[in-house]
Amino acid sequence: EKKQPQGFDTIALHGGYDPDPNVHLGLGQGAPRGVPVYRTTPFIFKNTEHAADLFKLKELGNIYSRIMNPTNNVLESRYAQLEGGHPLSGLTVSSGTTAIFYAIINLASQGDNIVS
Repeated sequence: EKKQPQGFDTIALHGGYDPDPNVHLGLGQGAPRGVPVYRTTPFIFKNTEHAADLFKLKELGNIYSRIMNPTNNVLESRYAQLEGGHPLSGLTVSSGTTAIFYAIINLASQGDNIVS
C-alpha cells in the first residue's frame, strides 16, 4: 500500500514516532499517541553480549542517554523531516555552544585558523 506524503503540520505533530499498538497503558488500555518522555540515564541490556554489541555499534539501540535517547531520536527525526531531510539525518545537542562548535568543526579543515 502506497503511503500518502505527509504535510508539514502532520510531520510537526507525528513525525518520527509510531506508537506501538501492543503497548497497553492507562484506563483506555491504548498506546500513547504522544511521544513518551524517557527521563532515564541507563537502559537495560539483554545480557553482556548484547551490551558489548551496542557499545561496539554492531547493533542499534539505546545505551546511555547522553549518547542516544528515544525521546531525542523522535525530536531529531521530526526536525529532519520538517526540513525535507532523511528521518535519520537530524542531530540534537545539549547547548547552543555545542551546536556552534559542531557547525564550525564541520566546515573547518586541518590547518584553518578560526577567529572568534
